[in-house]
Amino acid sequence: MTDEEVLLGLALTVVLATGSQILANKLRVPALIILLPVGFAAGWLTEIVHPDKLLGPDFTDLVSLSVAVILYDAGLGLDLRKLVGHTRGIVMRLLVYGVLLTFLVTGAVAPAMFDMPLRVAAMLGMILVVSGPTVVGPLLDFVRPSDKVRRILIWEGTLTDPIGAILGALTFHAVASSHHVDIGRGYQLGQFLISLAVGLVGGAVATGLLWFTLRTLRLGETLGTLAQLAIVIGASACCDVVRDDTGLIAAIVAGLAVSNIRGFDMPARRPFLETLVQLIIGLLFISISSTVTPASLVPVLLPALGLIVILVLVVRPIVAFGATARTGLSRGERTFIGWMDPRGIVAAATASAFSSGLVQRGVPGAAKILPVTFLVIVGTVLLYSLTAAPVARRLGVVKAAGTRILLVGGEPWVIDLGSALRTAGLDVLMWAGADEEREDIRQAGLSLAKGDLLATAINPGARLEGVTAVFLATDDDDFNALASIVMQDNVEGPVYRVGPPHDSHGVVAPYTGGDILFGASLVRHVLAERYGRGARFTVQPAGVPLPPDHDTLFVVRGDHRLDPVTEREETVPQEGDTVVLLGPAPTTAQR
Repeated sequence: MTDEEVLLGLALTVVLATGSQILANKLRVPALIILLPVGFAAGWLTEIVHPDKLLGPDFTDLVSLSVAVILYDAGLGLDLRKLVGHTRGIVMRLLVYGVLLTFLVTGAVAPAMFDMPLRVAAMLGMILVVSGPTVVGPLLDFVRPSDKVRRILIWEGTLTDPIGAILGALTFHAVASSHHVDIGRGYQLGQFLISLAVGLVGGAVATGLLWFTLRTLRLGETLGTLAQLAIVIGASACCDVVRDDTGLIAAIVAGLAVSNIRGFDMPARRPFLETLVQLIIGLLFISISSTVTPASLVPVLLPALGLIVILVLVVRPIVAFGATARTGLSRGERTFIGWMDPRGIVAAATASAFSSGLVQRGVPGAAKILPVTFLVIVGTVLLYSLTAAPVARRLGVVKAAGTRILLVGGEPWVIDLGSALRTAGLDVLMWAGADEEREDIRQAGLSLAKGDLLATAINPGARLEGVTAVFLATDDDDFNALASIVMQDNVEGPVYRVGPPHDSHGVVAPYTGGDILFGASLVRHVLAERYGRGARFTVQPAGVPLPPDHDTLFVVRGDHRLDPVTEREETVPQEGDTVVLLGPAPTTAQR
C-alpha cells in the first residue's frame, strides 16, 4: 500500500470506530451491533482498512497490548469489597459453572461441527467463556431489570473478561506447544504454572511501579494517567517477551491491585483513560471484523448457528439454574439470568490474537477460530438485544417505572423535602456528611446512602442501584457545583443543584455547575430562611388550584417521572400529575 492509502486507511478506521459508537449510543444499542457489521463491510468493500496491510505482522502485538489496557481498566472497576452477601455466592458459581461447562461443551462438539482438532476446539471453548460489561451494561440499561438481577449480571460480565483472558492465555500455550505433547500431561501443567508465574510477577512489578508513581510522586490526573498507561503497556510487553500473552495476566493483576489495595485511592472517574479505552474498543472491533472475509464465514456459518443454539438454549440455562438454585431468587429472575450471556470485546480480541498465533505455528484448523467467534458474538448480541426486553417483561423482572432520586444534603428543610418527594410516590435515597444529619435522615424513615463525602456522590455504583436523578442541596455551594460536574457521567439521568446566593463569593458556584433548581428567586439560603419561618412542603394533585403564596418546585408525572422547576425551564403540570409545593405551613384542615 502507498503512504497515501495507509494514511487514508488509518483515518477511516478511526472515523468508523467513533461514528459507530456515536450511532449505537443514539440508538441505545450495544456498540458491537454497529461496530462488527461496519468493520466487516469496510473490510469487504475496501482494501485500505485491513490491519494486516496497514500494520503488517505488528497488528497482533498491538492487539495484545490494547487488550492489556482494556483489562487493566476493567480491573480498576472491580472493588471486591462490594461483592458481598448472596450476590457473591451466585456470581462465583456463575463464573465457575459457566467457564467449565462452556469450555467442556464447546470442546466436545466443535471438532465434529467445524472439523478441527481437539486442541483447537479447546482454544475456541476457552475464548467463548467470556461475556463482558461493555455488552451487558448497555443491554441492562435498556431493559432495566431489578437491581438484584442487574448487580449479578454486571459482576459476572465484568469478572469473566479477565478470567477468560487469563485462562485463554494459558490454554494458548498448551495448544501451541502440544504438537508432540498431549494436553493434560504433567508437562502441560508445568507450562501453565510458568505462564501464570510470569504474569503474576509482571503484575506485582507493575503494582510496585504504580504505587511509586501514583503515591510517592503524586502525579496529577494527566501525568498519572500517562504513567499508568506506560507502566501497564511496559509490563505487559516485557511479560510477552519472556512468554507470549502473559502480559494480559500482568495487566489484570495490576488493575485488581490498584483497585483493592488500600492507599491507592484511585478516583471514581478516569475520563482520559475511559475515553482511550472506548477508542481502543472501537478500533479493535473495526480492525478485527475487517479481517473476517465472506469466504471464511461461509464454511462455518451453519455450524456456528448450531453452536449458538447450544450455548444459548442448553449451556447458559443449565449454568444459571445451577448457580441460582436455593438462593431466594424468583423463578423469573433465575430464568432471565439464564437468558443473558452475550459475547464481547475480549472474545474478539483474544480470538484474533490467539488464532493468529496458532496459524503462524501451523496448527491445523486454527484459521476457523476467528470467523466462528465473530459469528457467535454477532449472533448472541443480536439475539439478546432483540429479546431481552420482552423476555424481562414476560418474566416480571423489569423494575417498576419511576424515578429514584439521590438527594444530597442534611439540613432540616432538605430532609423534609425528601419526605415530601417520597409522599409523592418517588423512591428517595439521601446522603449527608455529618453524623447528626445522617441520624436525622434515619429518624425521618428515609433511605440513607453509605460511604464518604464526594466518593459516595461520584461512585459509579450509584448507577447500578438505579439512581436516575441527583439533587445537590448541601449548605456548601461550591461542593454542590463541583459535585454536579463530577457526577454528570455517573448517573442515568440529570444532575441538579440549588442556586447559590446572588452575591456569592464562592470559588466555583457562581460560575459553573449543574442545572439550577427552582429558578433565580428560590436559591439555597432563601429556601432555608423560608423553611425556618414556618414554610413547609406540600403535595397535591395538579388539578387542584394552586394555594396562595405557594411556589411549584416539582411536577411528578402520571408515570412517576419527576420534572423539577429549573432556572432554564418552567415545568407545566398536566391532568393526572402531582405537584410538590413550598408555601406557608398547612392548616389542620389542609392536613
